[in-house]
Amino acid sequence: MELLGLTTIILLACISCLLLFAAWRRISQTEKEPPGPMSLPLIGNMFQLNPWNLAESLKELSKKYGPVFTIHLGPQKVVVLYGYEAVKEALIDQADNFSGRGSLPLLKKLFEGTGIVTSNGETWRQLRRFALTTLRDFGMGKKSIEARIQEEAGFLVERLRNTREKPFDPSCFLIHAVSNIICSIVFGDRFDYEDKKFLTLIQLMEENNRLQNSVQTQIYNFIPNIMERLPGPHKTLIKNVEDINQFISEIVTAHQESLDPSCPRDFIDAFINKMEQEKGNNHSEFTAETLTRTTLDLFLAGTGTTSIALRYGLLILQKHPHVEEKMHQEIDRVIGRDRSPCMADRSQMPYIDAVIHEIQRFIDFLPLNVPHAVTKDTKFRDYFIPKDTMIFPMLSPILKDSKEFPNPEKFDPGHFLNPNGTFKRSDYFMPFSAGKRICAGEGLARMEIFIFLTSILQNFTLKPVMDRKDIDTSPIITSLANMPRSYQVGFVPR
Repeated sequence: MELLGLTTIILLACISCLLLFAAWRRISQTEKEPPGPMSLPLIGNMFQLNPWNLAESLKELSKKYGPVFTIHLGPQKVVVLYGYEAVKEALIDQADNFSGRGSLPLLKKLFEGTGIVTSNGETWRQLRRFALTTLRDFGMGKKSIEARIQEEAGFLVERLRNTREKPFDPSCFLIHAVSNIICSIVFGDRFDYEDKKFLTLIQLMEENNRLQNSVQTQIYNFIPNIMERLPGPHKTLIKNVEDINQFISEIVTAHQESLDPSCPRDFIDAFINKMEQEKGNNHSEFTAETLTRTTLDLFLAGTGTTSIALRYGLLILQKHPHVEEKMHQEIDRVIGRDRSPCMADRSQMPYIDAVIHEIQRFIDFLPLNVPHAVTKDTKFRDYFIPKDTMIFPMLSPILKDSKEFPNPEKFDPGHFLNPNGTFKRSDYFMPFSAGKRICAGEGLARMEIFIFLTSILQNFTLKPVMDRKDIDTSPIITSLANMPRSYQVGFVPR
C-alpha cells in the first residue's frame, strides 16, 4: 500500500514537472523578442548605427539578424521590419496591430503627438476619418481639384516662361505651386506668388530641408535630452516649425472671426463647425489644438513630399535626356501643345506613368517609413512584440528589391513597363507606405505629380548648367528623408 502511494506521488510529481516545463516553454517561446545587437544604457546602439545613414546601417544588421530585428535609439527600443514580406505581413495582414504611430524624439518635439500624422488611438481614428471625408467634400479626388491643379500648372508654366531660359533653382516655384493646391482645400484660397508672408513661409520650409542634414539634427533622436540643452541648427528647425504653426494659427483665428456656419468655405471652417457641434462633449477630439495641428499636418504633408518629388524628378531628367525626349514624344502624340494635360490622359501615356513611378521609387524619399507602433502585445512570426513598441517598417529595401527591380540603384523606367510597352504594376511600389497608416493624400499627390510634370515638359526642354555626366542624382541623406541636391536648370520653350 505504501509502495503504491509512493509510486503515485512520484508519478504526480513527474506529471507536474512535465506540465510546468511545457508551460515554461510556451511562455518563453511566446515572449521571445526579435534579436539584435547588444545596446548600452542611455545611448542604445549609437555606436553601431550611423546617424547620417541609418538606412544603410539597418541594411547591414538585416544581413546578420534577418528581416525582423531589434535596435535601440538611445533608450527607445525599435523593431525593424526589413523586406516586402515582413512589411506586408505587418501593415496589411496584421493591419490593426501595427496601426499605431511610433514617436521618434524629433517628431514628438515638432508635432507633440497631436494632429493626424503623430496621434494615436481614438484621436487618430476620429481625426483621420473626419479629414478624409472633409477633404473629399472640398474636391480632393474629384474633377474640381483636377481643374484647380490644371489652373495652378498654367500659372507655374507662365512663371517658368518668364525666366527666359536663365538657369535658376526651381525649388521655390515648385513648392509654391504645389502648396497652393492644399491651401485651396484647407485655407479656401491660393496665395499669390508675390505674397511676402507666404514667401517667408516657403523659405522656412526650404531652410528646414537643409537643416535636416545637420549633425545636431541627425543625433537628436539618439540623445534628445542632451540635445535639448545645446544650441545649434536643430533648435532653428524646431523654431521654424513653431513659426509655421503660428502662421496657421493666425489663419484659423481669421476663419473663426468670419465664419458662416451654414456655408463652410474650406477644411478649417468644417472643423470649426465640428468643434461647435461637440461643444458639450468633454472628451471630444475636436479642439482648437487639434485643429491647428491637423491643419499643420495637411499643409506640410501636402506641400513637402510632392514638391520634392517634382524637384528630384527634374534633376533626374537632366541626367537622362533620352528619357525626357521619349516623354516629349508621348506628350505630343497624346495631348499635343494646345490643351492642358488631364488625368484621363494618363491611361494613354504608359511611358510617362512609368517614369513618374520610377522617380518615386528611385528617390526612396522615406527610407525608414514614418515610424509605426504596435497597439497591443503582438505575436509576429516567432517573436513577441510588447504593446507600444516602435516599429520601422522600412520602405527602402522594398523599393530597391533587386528581384522585383533589376539593377535597383539605376534609374530605369523599364522597371514599370512590360515588353510590349504597356504599364506594369508592382506590389512593391510603396512610396506612400501601406495599410491603415497609408498617406491620406496619396491620390492628390499622384494627380499633382502627373499634371505638373507633364505640363512642364509639354512646354519646355530642360537645359542643364553642367555636363550631364557630372550631374549628381544621389540624395542628401537625413535622419528623416532623402533630399535632392541643390541645382540650377534652364527651361527652354519648345
